[in-house]
Amino acid sequence: MTTLSAFKCVACRGGEPTVTDAEIAELQPQIPAWDILEINGEKRLQRIYKLKNFIEAVALSNKIALIAEKEDHHPLIQTEWGKVTVQWWTHKIRGLHKNDFIMAAKTDELFG
Repeated sequence: MTTLSAFKCVACRGGEPTVTDAEIAELQPQIPAWDILEINGEKRLQRIYKLKNFIEAVALSNKIALIAEKEDHHPLIQTEWGKVTVQWWTHKIRGLHKNDFIMAAKTDELFG
Protein backbone atom coordinates (compact mmCIF):
# COMPACT_ATOMS: atom_id res chain seq x y z
CA MET A 1 0.00 0.00 0.00
CA THR A 2 1.28 3.47 -0.90
CA THR A 3 1.63 5.75 2.10
CA LEU A 4 -0.35 8.97 2.19
CA SER A 5 2.79 11.08 2.22
CA ALA A 6 3.63 9.84 -1.29
CA PHE A 7 0.64 11.72 -2.71
CA LYS A 8 0.55 15.34 -3.81
CA CYS A 9 -2.30 17.60 -2.79
CA VAL A 10 -4.83 18.40 -5.47
CA ALA A 11 -6.37 21.83 -5.80
CA CYS A 12 -9.55 21.98 -3.74
CA ARG A 13 -12.36 24.21 -4.87
CA GLY A 14 -15.29 25.33 -2.82
CA GLY A 15 -18.28 23.06 -3.16
CA GLU A 16 -16.33 19.79 -3.03
CA PRO A 17 -17.59 17.37 -0.39
CA THR A 18 -15.76 16.75 2.85
CA VAL A 19 -14.50 13.22 3.43
CA THR A 20 -17.14 10.78 4.62
CA ASP A 21 -17.00 8.88 7.90
CA ALA A 22 -16.09 5.75 5.89
CA GLU A 23 -13.20 7.61 4.22
CA ILE A 24 -12.03 8.89 7.61
CA ALA A 25 -12.08 5.32 8.94
CA GLU A 26 -9.88 4.27 6.00
CA LEU A 27 -7.44 7.21 6.18
CA GLN A 28 -7.00 7.81 9.91
CA PRO A 29 -5.13 4.55 10.65
CA GLN A 30 -2.39 5.85 8.36
CA ILE A 31 -1.90 8.84 10.70
CA PRO A 32 -2.65 7.26 14.10
CA ALA A 33 -1.09 10.04 16.21
CA TRP A 34 -3.56 12.62 14.87
CA ASP A 35 -6.83 13.45 16.61
CA ILE A 36 -10.00 14.60 14.90
CA LEU A 37 -11.48 17.69 16.53
CA GLU A 38 -14.60 19.61 15.73
CA ILE A 39 -14.27 23.39 16.02
CA ASN A 40 -17.12 25.69 15.01
CA GLY A 41 -18.79 22.76 13.26
CA GLU A 42 -15.69 21.95 11.18
CA LYS A 43 -13.70 18.73 11.54
CA ARG A 44 -9.94 19.21 11.77
CA LEU A 45 -6.91 17.00 12.23
CA GLN A 46 -4.66 17.95 15.14
CA ARG A 47 -1.37 16.69 16.50
CA ILE A 48 0.86 18.08 19.22
CA TYR A 49 4.57 17.48 18.69
CA LYS A 50 6.80 17.52 21.78
CA LEU A 51 10.32 18.88 21.28
CA LYS A 52 13.35 19.60 23.47
CA ASN A 53 13.28 23.39 23.33
CA PHE A 54 12.04 26.47 21.52
CA ILE A 55 14.66 26.34 18.76
CA GLU A 56 13.57 22.81 17.78
CA ALA A 57 9.92 23.90 17.86
CA VAL A 58 10.64 26.85 15.56
CA ALA A 59 12.68 24.61 13.23
CA LEU A 60 9.81 22.12 12.91
CA SER A 61 7.34 24.97 12.33
CA ASN A 62 9.55 26.32 9.54
CA LYS A 63 9.79 22.88 7.90
CA ILE A 64 5.99 22.57 8.01
CA ALA A 65 5.66 26.04 6.49
CA LEU A 66 7.93 25.03 3.59
CA ILE A 67 5.95 21.90 2.68
CA ALA A 68 2.68 23.79 3.11
CA GLU A 69 3.84 26.42 0.66
CA LYS A 70 5.11 23.78 -1.78
CA GLU A 71 1.77 21.93 -1.69
CA ASP A 72 -0.28 25.16 -1.55
CA HIS A 73 -2.19 23.84 1.47
CA HIS A 74 -1.67 25.67 4.76
CA PRO A 75 -2.28 24.61 8.37
CA LEU A 76 -2.70 26.38 11.65
CA ILE A 77 0.65 26.12 13.43
CA GLN A 78 1.06 27.09 17.07
CA THR A 79 4.69 27.23 18.20
CA GLU A 80 5.59 27.22 21.89
CA TRP A 81 8.60 26.29 23.99
CA GLY A 82 9.04 22.56 23.42
CA LYS A 83 5.77 22.10 21.57
CA VAL A 84 4.22 22.58 18.14
CA THR A 85 0.49 22.12 17.64
CA VAL A 86 -0.63 21.61 14.05
CA GLN A 87 -4.16 21.59 12.66
CA TRP A 88 -5.03 20.63 9.10
CA TRP A 89 -8.42 21.22 7.52
CA THR A 90 -9.64 22.65 4.25
CA HIS A 91 -11.00 26.15 4.69
CA LYS A 92 -12.85 26.25 1.35
CA ILE A 93 -15.04 23.27 2.23
CA ARG A 94 -15.17 23.94 5.99
CA GLY A 95 -13.92 20.49 6.96
CA LEU A 96 -11.66 17.60 6.08
CA HIS A 97 -10.48 16.68 2.59
CA LYS A 98 -8.08 13.90 1.60
CA ASN A 99 -5.43 16.65 1.24
CA ASP A 100 -5.50 17.14 5.01
CA PHE A 101 -4.63 13.50 5.63
CA ILE A 102 -1.85 13.68 3.02
CA MET A 103 -0.40 16.76 4.69
CA ALA A 104 -0.66 15.23 8.16
CA ALA A 105 1.39 12.26 6.89
CA LYS A 106 3.95 14.60 5.33
CA THR A 107 4.15 16.53 8.60
CA ASP A 108 4.81 13.29 10.50
CA GLU A 109 7.72 12.53 8.15
CA LEU A 110 9.28 15.89 9.01
CA PHE A 111 9.11 15.08 12.70
CA GLY A 112 10.29 11.48 12.31
